[in-house]
Amino acid sequence: MQKIDFDNDPITKNIIRTALPMLVAQVISLLYSIVDRIYIGRIEGHGPQALGAIGLCFPIVILIGGFTNMFGLGGAPLFSIQLGKNNRKKAGDVLNTAFRLEVVTGAVLMIVCELFASRFLAVFGATAEELSFSVPYIRIYLIGTIFLMVSTGMNPYINAQGYAMVGMKSVLVGAVANLILDPIFIFTLGLGVNGAAIATVLSQLFSMLFVMKFLLSAGNEFTLSFSQFFSFPYAKEIVGLGLSPFVMQCTNALVSVACNSVLMKTGGTLYVSVMTIISSVRQILDTPIMAVTEGASPTISYNYGAGRPQKARKAIALMAVTAIVYTCFMWLVIEWFPLLFIRIFSDDPVLQQMALHPLHLYFFAFAFQAFQYSGQTTFKALNKKRQAIFFSLFRKVIMVVPLTYLLPYAFHMGTDGVFIAEPISNVIGGLACFITMAVTVFPEIKQMEKSKKKKTE
Repeated sequence: MQKIDFDNDPITKNIIRTALPMLVAQVISLLYSIVDRIYIGRIEGHGPQALGAIGLCFPIVILIGGFTNMFGLGGAPLFSIQLGKNNRKKAGDVLNTAFRLEVVTGAVLMIVCELFASRFLAVFGATAEELSFSVPYIRIYLIGTIFLMVSTGMNPYINAQGYAMVGMKSVLVGAVANLILDPIFIFTLGLGVNGAAIATVLSQLFSMLFVMKFLLSAGNEFTLSFSQFFSFPYAKEIVGLGLSPFVMQCTNALVSVACNSVLMKTGGTLYVSVMTIISSVRQILDTPIMAVTEGASPTISYNYGAGRPQKARKAIALMAVTAIVYTCFMWLVIEWFPLLFIRIFSDDPVLQQMALHPLHLYFFAFAFQAFQYSGQTTFKALNKKRQAIFFSLFRKVIMVVPLTYLLPYAFHMGTDGVFIAEPISNVIGGLACFITMAVTVFPEIKQMEKSKKKKTE
């Protein structure tokens, strides 16, 4: 299997060779949830209601993703930095600690969420009708918590070693299984929403088995140690850096709860279905930009750790420019062809027309999302915990959640207020994050270049 050479290959080549397989992997991973919603939205007689009910499960799904990213995306930059320093022992310890954290935390989350699923969903705004769909779905989905956390959480460590194609294949295995199993369980066996959850759990199991096969093979130079399974030597460092992606995920869950709660009161159940469609569209559009930024992260971390500031700066600049160009282009596409995206999730003409105006409002400032992702990824890649965590909280908790309540009620904007809170936060939060990164990180990198130049003279 071909390995990416972070030491000798050009920066652009490193990013492309990491980002492209990661993009494919994330697109495929997206199919897990997107395919479920596509089929669920077309269940005869219950599609729009079932889609809204599944949308109410998002906070729990997002929370699990938050813990997965805490140990995966949180530990991977530390792992890459140690690889850049050629400290193989510490790099291996970081990987093992992350693996153990994924398994143990997955077990705890599964048990807690299984016990309190109905209570959580009721807090999220589910009525008796929605609970009849959402409770069975989420309880089946939770069975695969460990499968999901190991398969997704260990992928960044595979990518950081230079095996981006292996990471892509691990996701491909599960996605293909999900595409095949979904229609069988939902329609052929007549299991409906529950069938979608069963198909997802089985698919996640196949992905995890593929990842474990690699981690236990000779291709992975860092051996998994089971003799000290409850030893977590670098947990503090991993969690410290992983708090940024964790906070981003948890604040997304908080925003989801706030939006669904306000929409239920100001618009009704169908507006929750509209938000489910818009959130799904955003997942599709966010996937390439996440692939670019996360694909650049190992290159930034590795060169920073190896004392190559010029290469680290070039990687940051290339990442930011690519993200900005992409978001501007996709904003134009969604403005011109909104129904193209809405029809993916519903063929109900009433729901389609209801979703048009909110979709335009929600994506009005999508281009500014690039600044948030670029700044956030740079802070995380360079192990700058405080800045990464602060800007995660700033955009979502300090801005989106209050605006979600203020605009509909205090400013009498109704459901429009819920959908316009996001673009406002994109502009203010995205610019604040990127500008802060530019005025703090680039001078530091420039100073590193000067110090390196003096040493060579």
